[in-house]
Amino acid sequence: MSRLIAIRDDDVSAASEALANGGLNSPAKEKATNRGAYGCRSPLLLRRARQLLAVTKLKVILFICGFCVVLLFTSSIISFMGWNLDYSSSVSSPSRGGYTVLINTWKRNSLLKQSVAHYASCSGTDAIHVVWSEIDTPPGTLKTYLKKVVFSQYHAAHKPNFKFDINEEDNLNNRFKLIEELKTDAIFSVDDDVIVPCTTLNFAFAVWQSAPFTMVGFVPRIHWLEKAKNGDQFYEYGGWWSVWWTGTYSMVLSKAAFFHKKYLDMYTHKMQSSIRDYVSRERNCEDIAMSLLVANATGAPPIWVKGKIYEIGASGISSLNGHSERRSKCLNDFISLYGTMPLVSTNVKAVDARHEWLW
Repeated sequence: MSRLIAIRDDDVSAASEALANGGLNSPAKEKATNRGAYGCRSPLLLRRARQLLAVTKLKVILFICGFCVVLLFTSSIISFMGWNLDYSSSVSSPSRGGYTVLINTWKRNSLLKQSVAHYASCSGTDAIHVVWSEIDTPPGTLKTYLKKVVFSQYHAAHKPNFKFDINEEDNLNNRFKLIEELKTDAIFSVDDDVIVPCTTLNFAFAVWQSAPFTMVGFVPRIHWLEKAKNGDQFYEYGGWWSVWWTGTYSMVLSKAAFFHKKYLDMYTHKMQSSIRDYVSRERNCEDIAMSLLVANATGAPPIWVKGKIYEIGASGISSLNGHSERRSKCLNDFISLYGTMPLVSTNVKAVDARHEWLW
């Protein structure tokens, strides 16, 4: 059975007009165009992309606004509390004093020149003393050079004093001899091949000022009770990797550390002479002796300051085979002379939060 389809006159007229115009205004073609049949991208995907872009922009704007609020709030708090984040200005303030850099050297004049030039440029340096224990006195050319370096490197109105502390014999105890003419309470003891950036050094000095009778330094070490030998307690000396693994330390080495000048007098005149004799004989462990001295006087742990330091010389005695065993022997021999274990362990370290993103 055939089906009749009614066609109205107006439909016929519209079709005839479309054919006359080449079919460009066909309703079917317009509908296809609207659906994207003749476009390059789908409107649905385009809308989704635009929505995603709008959300991303909103998140970025909110993050920037939140960061600005936190920054403004932090600045307001700092201003309100009167905190001073410029350590260079605080350490050079006449009312608070600076520090004396005590450099231990041994036949490494090229390293000594670099070290003196660097520490002379630090704003907190009040004086530089070089502990000289060589048989020959410092060459005149070296003295003249270093004095010129100190004068030229320091740009402030105050120039640090510079002096060689000359000793007649080669002895590791020389690095802790009493210095009568010191004007600062703070001593920064450092080896000639260790460079601590000035900003880091000034931060450590600010930490030391908060606890001036303990040691504050950059090279932590640890001790622990390992086992009993013949019924006696035996302690092991642990290096950097032991500190890293346990997160604990009980010493900071005097190769880069602050301590009060009174400990020079105590080391020279009040510490047991048998300990100084031991250091002279073994040519080692003067830094352990100083750590024990300070811990015994305070009953408190040292403070480790986290900061980047640079060793500009070749490897020292710490790289030799058997170094840890010799250090452990020193530690136990000293403890036997004290009759007790003065060292106090801790897991606290000082960090400059301005340079830390996560804390």
